[in-house]
Amino acid sequence: MNKRLIVLTFCIVFVLFAAFQLKNKISPNVEETFSKNEIRYGDTGSDVRELQGRLKFIGFYGGKVDGDFGYKTLVAVKRFQGEFGMRAVDGIVGGKTKLRIWEETKAWRPTRPEETGSGGSGGGGGGSSASAANKNPANLTPSNNLGLSAQDINLMANAVNGEARGEPYIGQVAVAAVILNRVSSASFPNSVSGVIFQPGAFTAVADGQIWLTPSESTKKAVKDALNGWDPTGGCIYYFNPVTATSKWIWSRPQVKQIGKHIFCK
Repeated sequence: MNKRLIVLTFCIVFVLFAAFQLKNKISPNVEETFSKNEIRYGDTGSDVRELQGRLKFIGFYGGKVDGDFGYKTLVAVKRFQGEFGMRAVDGIVGGKTKLRIWEETKAWRPTRPEETGSGGSGGGGGGSSASAANKNPANLTPSNNLGLSAQDINLMANAVNGEARGEPYIGQVAVAAVILNRVSSASFPNSVSGVIFQPGAFTAVADGQIWLTPSESTKKAVKDALNGWDPTGGCIYYFNPVTATSKWIWSRPQVKQIGKHIFCK
């Protein structure tokens, strides 16, 4: 009887040990990721670097992994939230967004932080480098496209061409900037196509001029806007005072006029 008990005990221990080893092979321990804090626009540090690295790994972020949660990082987060059906597309990286990002980037591994430069993660509050870019767009660094696809960029060029091909170059950049500002705003769809094809948003969509072949000027204007040049100062609306039929648009706070368009917030 004692021998049987010893053998049975040995078998139980062996089975438990084998199961433990199998579990470790199938589900290895995962290092804790991120901190418990929400990650928001304007934040800096290791959490932001990890966020940028993971989003870059799956093609949502094209900027530098510099730990600075600026405009480009905000756009990347909102695109991720929108494309993965998150309930809140607000650019705030809370627990649910962190978990979903981690699930989609399990193969990601951290690398050495990239150096911060004027073309980094978007300059958050628009410091001196952003100011210099607005004054001298020729000095802008090559575009990293803010994580947008070639289709998104081509669609923007079509929209700018349809809306502003007769405007001065700065006015074309301004229209492109409004599109990007809308993508990053919680009040509008979180994708380029969603913003452009939102019902009643752009005259060029309504009259079909969006499908005209864009000029080289409008293509370049989109590139400059992607690089961070925003002549409007963050506006999300514009209208032509001569042709505008909406009374509502006149109620918006007007910032400046560029060419024939008045830009508003």
